[in-house]
Amino acid sequence: MQIDRPNQVWCADITFIPVKRGFPYLVAIMDWATRKVLSWRLSNTMHADFCVEALEDAIARFGTPEIMNTDQGSQFTGSAWITTLTEAGVRISMDGRGRCMDNIFIERLWRSLKQEAIYLTEITDGFHARRMIRDWIGFYNDKRPHTALERRTPREAYWKGRDQKMAA
Repeated sequence: MQIDRPNQVWCADITFIPVKRGFPYLVAIMDWATRKVLSWRLSNTMHADFCVEALEDAIARFGTPEIMNTDQGSQFTGSAWITTLTEAGVRISMDGRGRCMDNIFIERLWRSLKQEAIYLTEITDGFHARRMIRDWIGFYNDKRPHTALERRTPREAYWKGRDQKMAA
């Protein structure tokens, strides 16, 4: 399937963020075509509610995607997540079990976030982690050009693609 426009396919995933005393969990919702991080949330538990909250925020701010792709984690196979997508009219796609490469763009996001920000300093607590993630995602979306996006930032690629779709 060719994915070439904003809101055609979104993806979501969870990673952990090492802090001095524990591991909060980070979920991100990303537009697959433009790599734009549409929403994210940090939680000290793995309950599905922070994932659903991020999804609802992304839908409220950017509309609905045609397809949402995730792995088969319990947060993404549970009724709250599935109901939110179904009620919004979004088709659900899930990676094969144990196939992290199926969601390569968000896996790459995690690698970049951790290597460029998280691992460079000792994070003292969740508040410090939240500030660091907010600042880095702002940089990633608004200032960091991507070769795959013709040297545009994810923000530029997302809005240019939306404008082109509206004009068609």
